[in-house]
Amino acid sequence: MTDTTYDVLAIGNAIVDVLAQTDDQLIADEGLTKGGMSLIDADRAVSLYEKMGQGQEISGGAAANTLAGLAMLGAKCRFIGQVAKDQLGEVYAHDLGAVGVDFTHPPRDGDVPTGRCLILVSPDGERTMNTFLGASHYLPGSAIDEKAIAGAKIVFLEGYMWDPPEPRAAMRRALEIARESDTQIAFSTCADFCVHTHRKDFRKLIDDGLIDILFANEEEAGILEDSDPEAAIESLGKDVPLLVVTRGPNGAIAVKDGERFETKALPTTVIDTTGAGDLFAAGFLSGHLKGESVTRCLEMGAVAAAEVVSHFGARPEQDLTKLMAEKLG
Repeated sequence: MTDTTYDVLAIGNAIVDVLAQTDDQLIADEGLTKGGMSLIDADRAVSLYEKMGQGQEISGGAAANTLAGLAMLGAKCRFIGQVAKDQLGEVYAHDLGAVGVDFTHPPRDGDVPTGRCLILVSPDGERTMNTFLGASHYLPGSAIDEKAIAGAKIVFLEGYMWDPPEPRAAMRRALEIARESDTQIAFSTCADFCVHTHRKDFRKLIDDGLIDILFANEEEAGILEDSDPEAAIESLGKDVPLLVVTRGPNGAIAVKDGERFETKALPTTVIDTTGAGDLFAAGFLSGHLKGESVTRCLEMGAVAAAEVVSHFGARPEQDLTKLMAEKLG
């Protein structure tokens, strides 16, 4: 047995979010799907950035956002991801360290810059994401710290990383190590296009018993099961030990050992939905680590999600521990 070093170790895209308010006309003119996420190349990133207007740069990435929330709630966390040896890479590493997340993997030399996600935020708070993966696309297998994974309580993997071959291979190795140890495996499907593209692989991970906690929104769950969301929740709840499905303003559902739990979304003014699912996962996993009931974990997720949608960016601005105490007692 390896002594536990981290509560949660996550592998994910190291992405800097560039957010700008826009109207729906720009989204239509650019041929984008409102509320969707598209992968773009470097040329498209430059072209779209020039049309966005003034933006705000905030370190992001799905798994890293979840770790930031967890660290703010007292968990000991480590992130494995790839940045480039450039200014955004330095900013990214600094931002993670500032919230208490260990991030020690060295930056990558070469011409490929640190990844960034151009996020167009509509007046209703909906975000349309355009992601240039950059250096994060090249996370090597050598980045996998086998001892740290074996010693962690939870390994958290993001579906976005399943696309490029190098990170996918690294994640498969992490899954092997985690399954050989007492490390729980949490997996987030992240986006509908991820499930459309990798449905067969994701389904095999489930069928092979490699996922202990599955996070998805209701649309992603439906795509994964090729059914309506309600039927998907019922079937997925039988296939994974713990299923967590977010439903935006309609709250969230969890299924554990065949028992279903629900919570409502907290009322809040929605400014930007970027990171809502990521922070929901942070709140939920924080409660899970502390041995809280499933209902309490859902409520903690709802509090964290409500905080992050109330402002720009996918990292909390308020003291989450204090907020949990105020909202939940």
